[in-house]
Amino acid sequence: MDKIKISNLEVFCNHGVFKEENVLGQKFLVSAILYLDTREAGLTDNLEKSIHYGEICKYIENFMKKHTFKLIETAAEKIAMNLLLNWDNLEQIDLEIKKPWAPIGIPIENVAVEISRKWHTAYIACGSNIGDKKKHLDDSIYALNQRETCRITKVSDFILTQPYGDVVQDDFLNGCLELKTILNPKELLTCLHEIENAEHRERIVKWGPRTLDLDIIFYDDLILADDDLIIPHIEMHKRDFVLKPLAQIIPYKRNPVNHKMVIEMLYDLQK
Repeated sequence: MDKIKISNLEVFCNHGVFKEENVLGQKFLVSAILYLDTREAGLTDNLEKSIHYGEICKYIENFMKKHTFKLIETAAEKIAMNLLLNWDNLEQIDLEIKKPWAPIGIPIENVAVEISRKWHTAYIACGSNIGDKKKHLDDSIYALNQRETCRITKVSDFILTQPYGDVVQDDFLNGCLELKTILNPKELLTCLHEIENAEHRERIVKWGPRTLDLDIIFYDDLILADDDLIIPHIEMHKRDFVLKPLAQIIPYKRNPVNHKMVIEMLYDLQK
């Protein structure tokens, strides 16, 4: 991606652990790298196709003056998140906040916090086999799209499939969706569990009936193996009820583990 750089914006404001810092205030220096596609703006000479760095600077200044935080980590986090949420062209931001007058009792040039935040692309499988299945799926998609940190960009058709595993139960209605999110994988998992719980999801029998099941299949090209979360989903290549709807929206995406495209994994499963 292309970049717009802002270096050492000076802001006098009131952040710090000590009461004197909150009352008297001090100088902070803010730098940012904005990641976006400037191609159309460059070809058309149209500012609306880019990002107005003057507006970004004003926003940062006003935000830091309006709020008081103990930690510059908090200021950096909130500024980065708000910029991503409020500037449509902004895909990623690297943000640094320097504190030149850090009161630590010994000479120091400055203390700084630097973070990087961006929009990620995740793919979620959804399923239901209790009650009004379609309503459960529709409600979950609506609830997810209502989250400020999530934006659904594609939704597959819903397909009726036979249950996975040995538990006798009703057929499932399944689908997949593409999601842009600022949440990290663990935060996204918590978000999905909250939506499942709102639909009265119960985890009693493994692979048993459920009002709603939401699983992270892909998260960018991340490979993650934790006790409570594995990405890409470890069973996806065995499940046609995941691969069929997924192939509707991203047939040529490669699994970063086995390097096979979604359409290839579906073909292998159907052989």
